[in-house]
Amino acid sequence: MTTTATDGIVPKFIQIHFLAAWPGALLNRDDAGLAKRLPFGTATRTRVSSQCLKRHWRMADDRHALHELAKRNSVEGVRSKQAIEREVTGPLRARFDKDMVDAVEEAFITKFYGKNAKDKQQRQALLFGRPELAWLASEAERLLAESASAAGVKAAAEIWVKEQKNNLNQLRDQNLLAASLEAALFGRMVTSDTKANRDAAIHVAHAFTVHAMQAETDYFTVVDDLSDREQGDDAGAAGVFDTELTSGLYYGYVVVDVPLLVSNLTGCDRKDWTGDHDRTLAAQVVEHLVHLVAEISPGAKKGSTAPYSRAELVLIEAGDRQPRTLANAFRDAVTTDHDPEGSLGQRTAQAMAKHLTDYDTLYETGEARRHTAMPDLALTGIANGPLRALAAWAGSVVRDATA
Repeated sequence: MTTTATDGIVPKFIQIHFLAAWPGALLNRDDAGLAKRLPFGTATRTRVSSQCLKRHWRMADDRHALHELAKRNSVEGVRSKQAIEREVTGPLRARFDKDMVDAVEEAFITKFYGKNAKDKQQRQALLFGRPELAWLASEAERLLAESASAAGVKAAAEIWVKEQKNNLNQLRDQNLLAASLEAALFGRMVTSDTKANRDAAIHVAHAFTVHAMQAETDYFTVVDDLSDREQGDDAGAAGVFDTELTSGLYYGYVVVDVPLLVSNLTGCDRKDWTGDHDRTLAAQVVEHLVHLVAEISPGAKKGSTAPYSRAELVLIEAGDRQPRTLANAFRDAVTTDHDPEGSLGQRTAQAMAKHLTDYDTLYETGEARRHTAMPDLALTGIANGPLRALAAWAGSVVRDATA
């Protein structure tokens, strides 16, 4: 458990493990409004879904925001059911006849959304890259400019639809329509065109508490500010409600498939990811992701619980073997009883370290490791430093990898 450099390992996978605690919060709710749960080992735990985690990392708006990184590198993406109306034909309505634009718009949305084209609520939310949207907009503009009537542009659009698949395939082969950063990282599914799909390069597990679920029902009232007892108004509350709050120390796990990330971003063959390809953006994505995992909190009910926290331990591993979670270190729930010999955090970090050592003894896979941690959670034998240095190291592993 002492490896701190890649030592000749081709880092096909980067694993990110984190421990983070939130008190008195409702981070992720189920359809009944209760905290999501997960039966595991000796206890039922509080859970935060991977979808929730990814959503908050994807939408974060700070110095490590993925959408800002995408904008700087011209690989933005838009996930929407209304991408055609908003980004392709919408801007053309000020310049062309309404009926003509309607004809083109109908052809485009029918092509992409199929039988659900007319009902926006029933459409599949598709993820388009900015280059794709720009190309579609230019095609729509061309069809409108070359037609003199709604009937004419409708016929031209129908011909375009028949030819579109071959055109897109040709453009894809020439790598002119590369996946957006979001699609490269989180994947993209298009049921109408499987060749436009992208497998996600990031794999995210559901985070769960290392100990048994700790829940409390919060009873609260809404007071009517204009209620006046002297005027005979009811002095009671305007509403009585309750909600579930939980507290816990969560273990989270993220895997980055490095060859797939590089392939998605550059268009290279996955098997050739260590070749002569620019991995600068892939390295930046990993670096930003480390910051987001550590610093961005999931959570609802922000106004009443302020569910903001940061990871107290982040461990990163780089290796060439199949990843494996450390969740099983907590299959026997960590006790929350007071222990004079160590805090809950210390006992959790120790359980993780022991499990990692046992894996090393059993499999000898030799991952390179570094971490950052609060003093009482620090892992012995693994290089420890600030988050900034940890993220930079993870990025350099991707950028400098050689076969």
